[in-house]
Amino acid sequence: MRHFLDFEKPIAELEGKIEELRHLSEPGGLNIAEEVGRLTAAADRQLRAVYARLTPWQKTQVARHPERPRAMAYITALITDFTPLAGDRAFADDAAVLGGLGRFRGCSVMVLGTEKGSDTESRLKHNFGMARPEGYRKARRLIELAGRFGLPILSFVDTSGAYPGIDAEARGQAEAIARSIEACLEAPVPLVATIIGEGGSGGAIALAAGDRVLMLEHAIYSVISPEGCASILWRDHAPAEAATAAEALRLTAEDLRHLKLIDAVIPEPLGGAQRDPAAAIQAVSDAVAVALAPLVALDGPTLKARRREKFLEMGREVLA
Repeated sequence: MRHFLDFEKPIAELEGKIEELRHLSEPGGLNIAEEVGRLTAAADRQLRAVYARLTPWQKTQVARHPERPRAMAYITALITDFTPLAGDRAFADDAAVLGGLGRFRGCSVMVLGTEKGSDTESRLKHNFGMARPEGYRKARRLIELAGRFGLPILSFVDTSGAYPGIDAEARGQAEAIARSIEACLEAPVPLVATIIGEGGSGGAIALAAGDRVLMLEHAIYSVISPEGCASILWRDHAPAEAATAAEALRLTAEDLRHLKLIDAVIPEPLGGAQRDPAAAIQAVSDAVAVALAPLVALDGPTLKARRREKFLEMGREVLA
């Protein structure tokens, strides 16, 4: 059964009626194809109208949709001969960060991703996509490994942020994130990052400081979650102000492209990636291929110099 968000209730009602009528029109039932067609057209119009004017808070809800395809779905669909690599060679393996070797459209690549999980069991296994220090140290290890073997890096980011627990802080969470960002910036190979859902804080940029940063149309990318921002600014009134915070954070793909903080927005199927995962994954595949093609012709020093200038320019734009 499809999960509907709060603002999708009118669509849910129409699709519920369509489903009821389809059951009635089963063999031996009534022939009501005309009414089903009318309601289907109405539902489609409603869906287009709703998704044409999504607010930043509504886009946040779409980015967090439980049926949205996760990093593993993209890796499974896009990467052939995928061989997972585990562990940070210091403490443990972190299931919130996936990584390994494979081929993207025939090209050997290193793949990274933050995985939230798709059901209760997998969400607990992957810690809801919130990595601990060993996850970022694993990412750094694989980025450096890719650099040694001249392999382009593809990352798929979907995390609300790094895990904020005491054990993570005790093991050097901030330092691990910083080192992972450093490894991205220093990699002598192309790095194409795609924000496929939530891009939360340093936990996201640790895998996304790349030559090209792509975002799905209804993904979000911000320094803090709307709820976290609201809790700091409005304290006791935080729940009521999350939507206001989302607006102020400028966290949507279009906002970030306008601010020149990302490089491209990937259109999603009508109603979001969760309504047609295969189409969303194909759109990401095509966008990544386009972004990667000119980068593979560049040498390491050129890539590093351009990447450095890209991120320095962001600071200049803000200060200007």
